Amino acid sequence: MAGHSKFSNIQHRKGAQDKKRGKIFAKLAKEVMVAAKLGMPDPDHNPRLRAAIQAAKSQSMPKDNIDRAIKRATDQGGEDFFEIRYEGFGPAGTGVIVEALTDNKNRSASDIRAIFTKNGGNLGETGAVSFMFDHVGSIKFGPDAADADTMLEAAIDAGADDCISDDDGHELICEVGALHEVARALEDKFGEPQSAQMIWKPQNLIEVVGAKVGTIVKLMDALEDCDDVQTVYANFDISEEELAKLEG
Repeated sequence: MAGHSKFSNIQHRKGAQDKKRGKIFAKLAKEVMVAAKLGMPDPDHNPRLRAAIQAAKSQSMPKDNIDRAIKRATDQGGEDFFEIRYEGFGPAGTGVIVEALTDNKNRSASDIRAIFTKNGGNLGETGAVSFMFDHVGSIKFGPDAADADTMLEAAIDAGADDCISDDDGHELICEVGALHEVARALEDKFGEPQSAQMIWKPQNLIEVVGAKVGTIVKLMDALEDCDDVQTVYANFDISEEELAKLEG
């Protein structure tokens, strides 16, 4: 569940998604539960729950798991989770934003600080790196949803600010406040998107090379493995050549 960085590609190449599927499902269920508790249990009237369900489906999370999470929140009240954003620096001066859902703020702060310290980084204050990112809405469709020109035209009509198409699919960027309106308009044309969520999009990417590549991957792995961490965003870039060295 990494954010905008090459780490998502690294995860795919290393098969980390499969190895950590149980942990990923637990985090997705937590978001579904929190979304259902904060709003109505009907995704048609709860944009955050709708986004959480879409995210769960994109990871092939079984429908029974999703339904149980909603039921747990509505019937039993669910646990009380706090939403916290942590900001820090990784190797090579890279910026890292960590979004957490936790029932124990002290534990989360301690664990995340230790992860940064042990993996070549340091935890900063709120606002330390977020100025290097844009908080925007992101809507993703697979490559078969439409060709690049068709998707771009639809993005303009729907009110999106940008449309990025490549072999992996299409990502449409919009203002946070317009996310669900834009997503609905695009869904009418192309069906349900792979995801529709608010993200931290880096304004510029910092190239990481040499020994620092392994260090930053260890940092991202450790953050992703933390039970309280929901999403991680970073502004680093790793070339195919450096990635091949890491895998080799």
